[in-house]
Amino acid sequence: QVQPVESGGGLVQPGGSLRLSCAASGNILRLNVMGWYRQAPGKERELVAAIGRGDFTNYGDSVKDRFTIAEGSAKNTVDLYMNSLKPEDTAVYFCYADGTELIESGQRHFNSWGQGIQVTVSS
Repeated sequence: QVQPVESGGGLVQPGGSLRLSCAASGNILRLNVMGWYRQAPGKERELVAAIGRGDFTNYGDSVKDRFTIAEGSAKNTVDLYMNSLKPEDTAVYFCYADGTELIESGQRHFNSWGQGIQVTVSS
């Protein structure tokens, strides 16, 4: 079973920067998309950024021009570079991965989520 694992969260002051990383483990045959959603208390989960095959990227309106998503240096990893952070960026950030995995009987589609990691922007 494919399992994304997030790292890099924590506390940062307004205007600061932080990098989140996500590594997807498992018998991955092909990745279609990896990305990040976030959920703040009392709010719905929202798209932060995603990167797909052919370097396709997509960003939520609230983070455009401040966040950048890129493939990590290791296989099946993705990094989220967050700059000019604001208190409203405070949330639990979830990594997800979509693709095809190898199983004993062949292959199957997967869409897997990480456990989430806290990002707090506060002075």
